[in-house]
Amino acid sequence: MLRRTFLPTALSSALAVPALWGRHRIDLSRISLLTDEVGKSPAESIAFAKQYGIDWVELRGIPGKGGTYAFLGEPELRDFAKSLKEAKLRVSFLNTPMLKFSMPGTEPRRRRPETAEEKAKREERDKKQFDDRFVALNKAILAAHILGVKGIRVFAFSRVEEPESVLPKIAAVLQEMAKVAEKEGVELLIENEASCNVGTSAELKRICELVPSKAFGINWDPVNAIGLKETPWPDGYKLLPAKRVHNVQMKARALVIGPDFLDWKAIYHQLEQDGYAGKVGLETHVFDGTLIEKAHLCMKKIQELVKA
Repeated sequence: MLRRTFLPTALSSALAVPALWGRHRIDLSRISLLTDEVGKSPAESIAFAKQYGIDWVELRGIPGKGGTYAFLGEPELRDFAKSLKEAKLRVSFLNTPMLKFSMPGTEPRRRRPETAEEKAKREERDKKQFDDRFVALNKAILAAHILGVKGIRVFAFSRVEEPESVLPKIAAVLQEMAKVAEKEGVELLIENEASCNVGTSAELKRICELVPSKAFGINWDPVNAIGLKETPWPDGYKLLPAKRVHNVQMKARALVIGPDFLDWKAIYHQLEQDGYAGKVGLETHVFDGTLIEKAHLCMKKIQELVKA
C-alpha cells in the first residue's frame, strides 16, 4: 500500500522538476533589446527586433533623436506605444537616468579638476535634480503605465571614495521612492554601475538589505562590475539575492568582441535554476562606429546560446 502511494508521488515529483525548469528556460522569447543600441531610429530598432523574432524591447534613449523615453510627453509616448503594439512588441524594462548624479553633501571621486565656478554649477545642478527626484519619478511612472512596463531603472548617485559610508543615506532615499512605486504598481530596479555607489554585486546585496521594499529589486549588468575589480561571474553572482534580480543586461564585450568574455550559457543555466522570470536585455554598447554591425553579431551569438 505504501509502495503504491509512493511511486506515483515520486514520479509526479520527478516530472515536476523539468516542467518547472521549462517555465524559466531562457530562449529567444526571454531576450530583449535596448532599442538605442540596435538601430539609428525607432523604426530601425523595431525592424531589427522583427528580423530576429524578438518580442521584447528595453527603452532608454530615443534612437536618432536624443532624450529618454521615460521623460517624454504623454502624446509622444502614446504614439510610440501604439507603434510598438502594431509591431507586436512589448516593453520589458524602462531605463532611466534617475539618481545618476552626485548626492548633495557628497564629493564624487575620480572627477577631473574643477574650478570653483565649475564645482558651484555642478553642485547647483545636482541639488536641483535631487530636489526634483519625485518629479522625475512621477514622469517615469506615467511612462511605464503608458508603455505597459513594470520595471524602472534607478542608480545610487555618483560614486564617492567610500561608498559603504553613504549607502544608508542612499537607502533612505530609495526606500522613500519605492513607496511611491509600490502604490503605483511598478518597481524600481537598481543597476550596478561603476560610476555610482552601487557598482558591484556585493554592493547590490547590501543596498537590497537596506531597502526591504517589495517594489525594489535589481537590474544586474555583470560587465559593469569588472571596472571595480569584481569577478562578476561566478563570484559576484553568488552574492546576489537571486529572488530580487528582475532584469539582466549583457554587452557585446562580454558576448562577441571581448576583452571581458563571460560564460553566458552558464549564466543562463544558473538563472534558470534559480527561477529567474525576467528578461535578458542586449545593450550592445560599442562606440567605434560599428554599433549595428556588432548588434547583429551579438544576436547570432545569442541564437547559438539559446539553442537546446
